[in-house]
Amino acid sequence: MIAVENSNTSIPSNTQLKAPEPEHCPGPESENAGKSDSCNGCANKEICESLPKGPDPDISLITDRLSSIKHKVLILSGKGGVGKSTFTSMLSWALASDLNLEIGAMDLDICGPSLPKMLGCEKESIHSSNSGWSPVYISDNLGMMSIQFMLPDEDSAIIWRGAKKNGLIKQFLKDVNWGKLDYLLIDTPPGTSDEHLSVTTYMKDSGIDGALIITTPQEVALLDVRKEIDFCKKANIKILGIVENMSGFVCPNCGGESKIFKPTTGGGEKLAEELGLKFLGAVPLDPRIGKSCDSGESFLDLHPDSPACDAILDVVDSLRDIVEAND
Repeated sequence: MIAVENSNTSIPSNTQLKAPEPEHCPGPESENAGKSDSCNGCANKEICESLPKGPDPDISLITDRLSSIKHKVLILSGKGGVGKSTFTSMLSWALASDLNLEIGAMDLDICGPSLPKMLGCEKESIHSSNSGWSPVYISDNLGMMSIQFMLPDEDSAIIWRGAKKNGLIKQFLKDVNWGKLDYLLIDTPPGTSDEHLSVTTYMKDSGIDGALIITTPQEVALLDVRKEIDFCKKANIKILGIVENMSGFVCPNCGGESKIFKPTTGGGEKLAEELGLKFLGAVPLDPRIGKSCDSGESFLDLHPDSPACDAILDVVDSLRDIVEAND
């Protein structure tokens, strides 16, 4: 297992905190260090107040590390269970099927990393060299990085506060030697919290092409997706488009399609129209997708005749047209 450096990477190496950071800790490098409400009664208060403040010196290192990556795309949902990681895995397979492209996938779901399982590499581990951490390669042109590769046991729980999560995300961006990539796909957890704030802050100077929003048709999912869209606007992240996942059920025997989640308010397409965003397509639910993810195989290769496969490839083509328009 590779050790994760101190989550507050701008702390001088000879500085030791007296106690773990409290919940809602602003971070010793923050301008509010020692001053916020969460600092009251914290054993580290005096240490944090005395540390130098200013721009994060790691931002320039991250920008330099990511400079060889053409396109960086965030995969967001707001709502858990809409198939965001599943779609990220299929997007990775689809892009990597073009052997002229070099693809990287970064799993930022710190507490629930599932992308390694879906891409068939959960048993791998990270290798370190003088040039940094090496991604785990699924194929010659598809590599990935996840905390799963650093766990002593695949069932180990990650019980971390926000500051430590942020430190690992910074290391993923700063220390992973991706080499030259055409696409870096960043799979995020649900919500608009630590991981999202960290990755957008750390990558502010390296350039994010935009965010792909995944939803399901029902209003319960759309409620959270609206919040995710609002987050993107406030963080100045371009929204590349909305994809409606699980838009219907495709029977693998007869090929018939039926609605599982009724789009009571019009679903993802209506939401995109309402907010002036691009609707990239609707992907039906095929039970063989789940089976392919469980076995770590490409659904697109195994079942090219599925309507879901056609829909996914249409979304990928539309996404590439948008992202590569200025190449």
